Amino acid sequence: PLALGLYTVNAVYGDTITMPCRLEVPDGLMFGKWKYEMPNGSPVFIAFRSSTKKNVQYDDVPDYKDRLSLSENYTLSIKNARISDEKRFVCMLVTEDDVSEEPTIVKVFKAPSQPEILYQARFLETEKLQMLGECVARDSYPEGNVTWYKNGRVLQPVEDVVVINLQKIVDKTTGLFTMTSSLQYMPTKEDANAKFSCVVTYYGPSGQKTIQSEPVVFDVHYPTEKVTIQVLPQSSTIKEGDNITLKCSGNGNPPPQEFLFYIPGETEGIRSSDTYIMTDVRRNATGEYKCSLTDKSMMDSTTITVHYLDLQLTPSGEVTKQIGEALPVSCTISSSRNATVFWIKDNTRMQTSPSFSSLQYQDAGNYICETTLQEVEGLKKRKTLKLIVEGKPQIKMTKKTNTNKMSKTIVCHVEGFPKPAVQWTVTGSGSIINKAKETKYVNGKFSSKIVIAPEENVTLTCIAENELERTVTSLNVSAISIPEYDEPEDRNDDNSEKVNDQTKLIVGIVVGLLLVALIAGVVYWLYVKKSKTASKHVDKDLGNIEENKKLEENNHKSET
Repeated sequence: PLALGLYTVNAVYGDTITMPCRLEVPDGLMFGKWKYEMPNGSPVFIAFRSSTKKNVQYDDVPDYKDRLSLSENYTLSIKNARISDEKRFVCMLVTEDDVSEEPTIVKVFKAPSQPEILYQARFLETEKLQMLGECVARDSYPEGNVTWYKNGRVLQPVEDVVVINLQKIVDKTTGLFTMTSSLQYMPTKEDANAKFSCVVTYYGPSGQKTIQSEPVVFDVHYPTEKVTIQVLPQSSTIKEGDNITLKCSGNGNPPPQEFLFYIPGETEGIRSSDTYIMTDVRRNATGEYKCSLTDKSMMDSTTITVHYLDLQLTPSGEVTKQIGEALPVSCTISSSRNATVFWIKDNTRMQTSPSFSSLQYQDAGNYICETTLQEVEGLKKRKTLKLIVEGKPQIKMTKKTNTNKMSKTIVCHVEGFPKPAVQWTVTGSGSIINKAKETKYVNGKFSSKIVIAPEENVTLTCIAENELERTVTSLNVSAISIPEYDEPEDRNDDNSEKVNDQTKLIVGIVVGLLLVALIAGVVYWLYVKKSKTASKHVDKDLGNIEENKKLEENNHKSET
């Protein structure tokens, strides 16, 4: 590069300056020398190299002590470049007949440090011009320029809105510049999240460059223009028992710290911080809620609906009834919305609501009436009914000869609750082949059976006993040589009902026939009685006729 037509070397501050001697080495060269020129033009020699003795001498110049190096081709190097090295250097090649000179201009550049925004304002207030901060870039050469930016755009000076003042100070020792640019700024509400930065433009060996500071965001204060009330947590539904937090906020900065809360049923506002907490809310908390600034200048409102669900089960808890008794059951619901109701018995959902006109053992169990509000998460109620159906032991005994003709099976069918304990006794000769076996106790029913091989007629007794009563039933069993008619051990309810119906029909027919026979006998007796009475009357009448005839005959004879 050329400066004013001269060869120029651009060096970086602190690096090594390398200046080649741009002269051709002539024949008969005696020595080469380097000098620099003072501002007044006077020379200062700094380095000497003989072409014959090959020795190098450096002049006693304090600024260049231990910094110089002259190579065999007369290239001069200066270590640790300084701003003071920025001058005109001259290479001289000397022969017996001539002295040749070639000047070189040295330019030194120093990039500034990254600019910093110092003395930052703690906060900014709208509609007020105030000092935002100072942008400082240190140790630059040559001096640079400072530009302010907001959100990446240049801030141009505007009277009473944007005021920029730039100062440049040079260090007399180093010759380096420090640039300080102050910014006074009047913010608006929109500057709340604005990013302010400054950029230093400077020149380096390769041209113009820039360095940017870290962006800074300032807290901008502005007055509240709107008040907002919120219900926390932000759930679409609120149910009884929930905790509610009312939060009031203003859009100013800093936000207001106190508000007035207006609660349904309260005539005056309640002074509080930005939150008002209600715990374990009830249905009577439904209504309109408001909040305002303490001076009542701004207000906002919201409506809260507290959903509820009541369930009444009658009866509930543990209920003990006797078999055959009636038990009315009702599950009543009261809710803020339509509720879904269903019944569960022993962990199984029922298709219909329970109704007991005549309790049976199978009706016993754990009943749950459960209701939910589907639109309200977590709002569910349930109550339980533990139904116990008690009954005295009932016994029915059956017998049959087994297919091997070697034994007989005797079964004692037992009903009752609590479950009766069963005992067997045998009267007569014979032995019990095995111990009594019991079937599973289901719906208050089970069976106990034994296998016996009697040598003669015996009587078996089945004893069933629970907390309510002791029941005893006996059954005569013939010797094993006499086969017994087979009888079914278990009869389901349908077969029992059919047998009962058939028995009732037969009894009805027999009673009807007896009534017909009785009526026929009465009619016949009445008929015979009437017949005898009529015969007497006829005989009497016939006697009267004969007597009349005799009287007439006697009267006739007297007249004659």
